[in-house]
Amino acid sequence: MIDLPVVSKEEKKKSKKPDWLRVKLPVGKEYANVRKLVDEHNLHTICESGNCPNMGECWGAGTATFMILGNVCTRSCSFCAVATGRPPEYDEQEPLRVAEAIQKMGVKHAVLTSVNRDELKDRGAEIWYQTVVKTKELSPETTIETLIPDVKGKWDALYRMIEAGQEVVSHNVETVPSLYRRVRPQAKYQRSLDQIKLTKEYGKRTKTGIMVGLGETQDEMFAAMDDLVAHGCDILTVGQYLQPTKRHHEVIEYVHPEVFDMYREEGLKRGLKYVESGPLVRSSYHAERHVNVPI
Repeated sequence: MIDLPVVSKEEKKKSKKPDWLRVKLPVGKEYANVRKLVDEHNLHTICESGNCPNMGECWGAGTATFMILGNVCTRSCSFCAVATGRPPEYDEQEPLRVAEAIQKMGVKHAVLTSVNRDELKDRGAEIWYQTVVKTKELSPETTIETLIPDVKGKWDALYRMIEAGQEVVSHNVETVPSLYRRVRPQAKYQRSLDQIKLTKEYGKRTKTGIMVGLGETQDEMFAAMDDLVAHGCDILTVGQYLQPTKRHHEVIEYVHPEVFDMYREEGLKRGLKYVESGPLVRSSYHAERHVNVPI
C-alpha cells in the first residue's frame, strides 16, 4: 500500500494532465511507412481506434496492433473509444491482407486484436484462426500475440481462436469487479477469469490488462491480482485510464508513477510472472518482451 496526494475532481477539471502523461506526436520515416501500409491494405488498428498514447513510439519502431473483424463493436463499454453499433459483414479476405502487411513490415512480433462480434455464431473465431495461420505461413519467424474478446462462454469459439499457433493469448479483465456494471456492463468478471483459466489449461501463455484511475482502490487491485494468479494468468499490464470523450467514463484519479511501480512489485510478489505497469502502458506495449515469459 502506498499513500500519495490524490487530485480531486474539482482540481482535475481545472488542471491539465500531469506531466507524466504527456506524449510526443507521431513522426518519422518508420511511422510514415506503417501509416502507408495500413492505408494501402485497408486495415484497422487499435492504435488509432483506441486513441493509444503510444502510437508514435510503436509505429515509429515499425510495429502496430492490427484490429480484425472491422472497427465497429457490438459492446458499449464506457471506457472505450471504438465505435459501437451493428457491424457490417466481415471480410473473408482480411486474414490474407493482414498477413501480407505483417510480412511487408518485417516485424518480429505481431499483435492482433478485434472488436466484439457477439452477433456472430462463432464470435469471429474462424477469421481469428485464419489470420494467425496465414501470418505464420507468410512470416514463419514472426511470433504472435492475440488479444481476444470475451466469447460470452462459447468455449468452442475460444478454442478455435487459440489453436492456430500464437505464442501469447491475452484477454483483458479491464477493471476490478465492483466497477463492471459501470465500465463493462455487457461483460462478467468471473467469465473473463474463466476464459483466462481455460486458455492456460489449453497450454498457452496467458496475459491480461487492467486500467486504473476509474475509481478502484488499491486493495481491489491486490484482490484482482490474486484472482488472476488463481486462474492461471502469467502476464499483467497496468495503465492509466484516459477519457476518450466527454461521453465516456470520467477519470477519477491520475495515478502517480510511484503507485504503478508498487503495483508491479505487488503483482510479482503475488505470483504473476511478468508485470508491465506504468501510466502510458497499454495491452500491447512492449508486447515483444512478453513472448519470452516461461509458461
